[in-house]
Amino acid sequence: MLMLYRFLWVFALMSGLLSGASGSAYAQALGRESSRPQATLVFPDVGMVQGLSALGSSANRNFISNAGFVVTSAGVVVIDALGSPELARELRAEIARITPLPVTHVIVTHYHADHIYGLQVFKDAGARVIAHRQALLYLHSDTAQQRLAASREELFPWVDEATRLVPADQWVDSPTTLRVGDTVLELRPVGPSHTPEDLVVWLPQRRVLFAGDLVFRGRIPFVGQADSAHWIQALDTLLGFDAQLVVPGHGPVSGSVRADLELTRDYLLHLRRTMGEAARNLDPFDEAYARTDWSRFEKLPLFSVANRMNAYNTYLLMEQFK
Repeated sequence: MLMLYRFLWVFALMSGLLSGASGSAYAQALGRESSRPQATLVFPDVGMVQGLSALGSSANRNFISNAGFVVTSAGVVVIDALGSPELARELRAEIARITPLPVTHVIVTHYHADHIYGLQVFKDAGARVIAHRQALLYLHSDTAQQRLAASREELFPWVDEATRLVPADQWVDSPTTLRVGDTVLELRPVGPSHTPEDLVVWLPQRRVLFAGDLVFRGRIPFVGQADSAHWIQALDTLLGFDAQLVVPGHGPVSGSVRADLELTRDYLLHLRRTMGEAARNLDPFDEAYARTDWSRFEKLPLFSVANRMNAYNTYLLMEQFK
């Protein structure tokens, strides 16, 4: 079923069905979007670039996701590689403005296109790629090749025939400690949630959590292939980290951690409750969608282009349990 949802997302793109809070002062500063990666430090040794609140397109070079980085005494650890090789090169240049140290590792939170199409730039420069072992299933699937083929057309020239899928050098499937110089990063598998291969990265000395796409801040999440029940459980797990800051997969860094995690969780709960009831009652999807109260979420960015697809995929998922 998870692979089916990945296919539905590819189909939607190829068919044209989709088109393109309070916190600390530095969290608020990251709320400004830029059309190119611009690194902002949330601590002297921790930074991120923030993607646009949009769907990926050639016009925005697929710059729709975030990437984070941690500067250690022995090199830089990057979390996610952005959505095209050109964006990854710009991310490397932004990091080079901050430190002369090389990027030694890239941790992949999950293998969605907007987070991985820049991987080859870091890999070719000598970085070691780390990801959850469950991503192997996706990498070896027809769906991954179909998604890349579609992207080579829709995201050209930023994604083209030279863009390739990059496997990890180190696959993890259990809690893993990564030590780079004087810094410890904790890698925690939290899938299947948004994807089967979800990883989050915890930086305990700064109490910063890189949450990947388990957290979409200030916008509607993409729920396409998600195991939303486990995603909700994973968000409860993230709340247990007692993070000071969360760097989400999309949107500005969060200094209002509980509120932002709960917003994503409440949206998923709302989808499952409303679409689950419709599936159990054998109500047609269109009728169920039309009568559902979306008022809490309808003003969030991307609601108009993502919510219907999210609801439909959740309806299909909940049909299994009726």
